Amino acid sequence: MARELNFENRKFVIGGIAVLIVVVFLIRLFTLQLMSDDYKKNADSNAFRKEIQYPSRGLITDRKGRLLVYNEPSYNIMVVMNEQRGVDTLDFCRTIGITPEFYVQRMAEIKDRSRNPGYSRHTPQLFMSQIPAEEFSVFREKLFRFNGFSVEKRTIRRYAENMGAHILGDVGEVNPQDIEEDDYYKSGDFIGKLGVERSYEKQLRGEKGMRIMLRDVHGRSKGHYQDGKYDRLPIPGKNLTLGIDMDLQALAERLLEGKLGAIVAIEPATGEVLCLASSPTYDPRIMVGRDRGKNHRMLNADPMKPLLNRAIMGRYPPGSTFKLTQALMGLQEGSITPEMAFPCHGGFNFKGLHLGCHGHGSPIPLVPAIGTSCNAYFCWNLYRMLGNKQKYGSLQNAMTRWKDHMVAQGFGYKLGIDLPGEARGMIPNADYYDKHYNQSWNPLTVVSISIGQGEVTATPLQIANLAATIANRGHYYVPHVVRSVQGEQIDSLYRFPKHTMVDSKWYDYAVNGMRKAVLGGTCRGANIPGIEVCGKTGTAQNRGRDHSAFMGFAPMNNPQIAVAVYIENGGFGATFGVPIGALIMEQYLNGKLSEASEAKAEMFRTRHIKYDNYVR
Repeated sequence: MARELNFENRKFVIGGIAVLIVVVFLIRLFTLQLMSDDYKKNADSNAFRKEIQYPSRGLITDRKGRLLVYNEPSYNIMVVMNEQRGVDTLDFCRTIGITPEFYVQRMAEIKDRSRNPGYSRHTPQLFMSQIPAEEFSVFREKLFRFNGFSVEKRTIRRYAENMGAHILGDVGEVNPQDIEEDDYYKSGDFIGKLGVERSYEKQLRGEKGMRIMLRDVHGRSKGHYQDGKYDRLPIPGKNLTLGIDMDLQALAERLLEGKLGAIVAIEPATGEVLCLASSPTYDPRIMVGRDRGKNHRMLNADPMKPLLNRAIMGRYPPGSTFKLTQALMGLQEGSITPEMAFPCHGGFNFKGLHLGCHGHGSPIPLVPAIGTSCNAYFCWNLYRMLGNKQKYGSLQNAMTRWKDHMVAQGFGYKLGIDLPGEARGMIPNADYYDKHYNQSWNPLTVVSISIGQGEVTATPLQIANLAATIANRGHYYVPHVVRSVQGEQIDSLYRFPKHTMVDSKWYDYAVNGMRKAVLGGTCRGANIPGIEVCGKTGTAQNRGRDHSAFMGFAPMNNPQIAVAVYIENGGFGATFGVPIGALIMEQYLNGKLSEASEAKAEMFRTRHIKYDNYVR
């Protein structure tokens, strides 16, 4: 009896298992047929071929509408791996000018999913990109011989002139990270890599279109699906107008030949960058097409670092150009008055500390101190401010107030220019000195920052922005390269002014001091007939030869241009910085250089500085 019950129970168990299996299969069939579209997608991929239509990239012009960057037709060679059987590879390689070894290598790269995550044997894969129209014509005539290969029409970027490489940037093929960050891109697409090409990538690239083609069982195209009802045309990228003046940019790059350094010019009333030159530079036209990678490696290996945009990435001691920030801070905080004079007997001498200065009258008040660039005056100013415990309570509080003034004047942080890679520079604070000196420091310990030395560093862009701020008597617009974007406003960051912590009335003294420097002080070389120029030299100490710096603006009471020049190892500010800055202002304000100035510009073009064993 027990044995019969066991057999009876086993029957129910087996039956239950059978029912369970049937239920599982039914659920799976329901999921595959009704809940999943995988098979539909596979069927669609056999019946349809979706062809991406690429938009033309936006054009780039200078402030006068002159073309800087445009497009030319080019072609990509695509391959469907499942269809390229029977191809005469030797004939194929000869036709497009490659070696059989390259062919084998490229095919392996296409199949490598780590390099090409979107790989499929059934969809077109990029074999070669950016083939110019003249090279493509021979291949087009023989295309019918090469099963599985097809052509995708694209455009290639062209740069009108050998100038502005650090501003314009370039376009290159996307990498896996680009694809992961933005699903707009697929393998073989192109993206802005540097300059405004990178910063304004989304505006420049446009929107892709789509063409849906019917295919027969052999994969041959049978025309548009429903006569193109579901096709989508590409939307071209938006054009950019830069604030750059092409003529001014060309002059700046010419004056920097054979030197390491930068020139930045800004329109004070808008913050538009009029020129932004870094030296050494390179021809943007070599960063196009199939040779881009090779040329990029060559530039990257150059010890002079031509890819480094020194105008926004170079962190230098600002030297005496920084004294204007100290004068304005001191007037606002009351550590000096315009009439207050300080002694200068060959420099700042106090409690055994000597910080040298060149010869001039003593004692000296503010405006002449700016004009003659007196070190002692600005050392006394900072010493009095940091030592005022009655007002600030402690040295740390005073140092924090000093730091806040510098940040409000555009130092210590990125300004926010619309170019990638901007450096922030260095403005030390109380915490920095507490850690560095184990809380054992005093105003004399840090007094060198009052003349733009010590721990203080700034970019040429920040120095030019200081000149624009003084020209505006206390406010600035964040410097920006792009003046307008087709069909939209520029970012609000660039449309509204930023004010410093200094009352506008104090700026008149800074302006008068800078004008005095040009009339009879350290900037006499910046005089331009008929134009009231204001300027300030900077001779920044360095481990080797001093750096030569200048900042200025003009005209004095209707400022249209603010400029900064920084020449590495150029010596005194008056040697390179001042005359080069004057040439930049003359070119922009007069529209051309005088005959004498043109001769001077040519002299500076050929006046090179020798850099031995340069490493940065």
